[in-house]
Amino acid sequence: MKKRTKIIIWSAATVAAAAIAAPLLFGGPSEIIEFRTEKATESELELTVTASGTIEPVIKVEVGTQVSGIVEKIFVDYNSQVTQGQLLAQLDKSTLKERVRQAQATLDNAKSNELLAEQSYNRTKTLYDKKAATPATMEEAENKLSTARGNVITATADLQQAKVNLSYADIYSPISGRVLNRAVDEGQTVAASFSTPTLFTIANDLTKMQVEADVDEADIGQIKEGQHTEFTVDTYPGETFTGTVSQIRLEPTVTSNVVTYTVIIDAPNPDEKLYPGMTANITITTQSPQGVCVSAESLYFTPDREQLKDYKIEDIASNGNKVWVRTGEGLRAVAVTAGQSDGVQTILLSGVKSGDEVVTGVEKVSVKAKGESASIFPKPPQRKNGGGPPPQ
Repeated sequence: MKKRTKIIIWSAATVAAAAIAAPLLFGGPSEIIEFRTEKATESELELTVTASGTIEPVIKVEVGTQVSGIVEKIFVDYNSQVTQGQLLAQLDKSTLKERVRQAQATLDNAKSNELLAEQSYNRTKTLYDKKAATPATMEEAENKLSTARGNVITATADLQQAKVNLSYADIYSPISGRVLNRAVDEGQTVAASFSTPTLFTIANDLTKMQVEADVDEADIGQIKEGQHTEFTVDTYPGETFTGTVSQIRLEPTVTSNVVTYTVIIDAPNPDEKLYPGMTANITITTQSPQGVCVSAESLYFTPDREQLKDYKIEDIASNGNKVWVRTGEGLRAVAVTAGQSDGVQTILLSGVKSGDEVVTGVEKVSVKAKGESASIFPKPPQRKNGGGPPPQ
């Protein structure tokens, strides 16, 4: 009798489950409407401008030579720490010394001619005062003396120039810093005929670097001095460096019809982890407004009345910006005033307060996907001594 009662109960449960599942199996509703919602929250947006650039020393000097010659000695190498006034290299001085001797000889000869012209002038003037010399003779003596004095001045300048050129054979560091580049070797000939050849490149202080960022013309109007900046470099993945905008250079750069402006960003480098020439991926924070924020997606959501025909939809808002709020019976539109946006979140200036729940989307979800019909039949009762079919 007990076995028969269990069989009857189990059979009745099976029939009931089949009756419930029948609408799903034979044309009944297999999908339900699900609303995606979010709560408006009081938060701060971070409006940014992105750019790329290169890391450079704040002060970088190219040391060259104003005279031509053979590099005789080099006293520093790559990465050498140097001080202002330190001797970096020497050119061969033999030719320059010979030019000094020639200039000195020319000056001595000019002074001798000046003395002779002065003596001749004095004699002529004495005769002229006694009416024993003609005016033409007197003028000729004056002209020779003037020419001789001019030759002395010229020879003196040439000697001074020769001495200066000789001093240029010693290459000194104009600043204290570190040698980034050595462009010559001992025995190499440098020619300074048309331009000054670069021998060394020296950076003043590698603990203070700057980023030269190329900012697009569409974004340059948002950049101001003093704005906070973050940037990354490929050699340190996951590590972020900080800086501050210090200068906006007004001269544009045009590349393939793309106009960019150079923005200088001061970047402290106390550990000297940043090297000159590294590429930086830069994010400049332009503004940080605060207010009630919702996702930008909610401003573009428009309910499908056909899809939501079983719900009450109230739309009494104007044709401006609006968001939709879910009610007990359906959806209601609320007129809002949109403020600034970062592309993901938007500040609402009016219409919605913090904590309001707004709709961002609607979708149909299958009942099975929701886990409501994983099995349309109940599990059969199990015997206490193990699994298997119900007893007969």
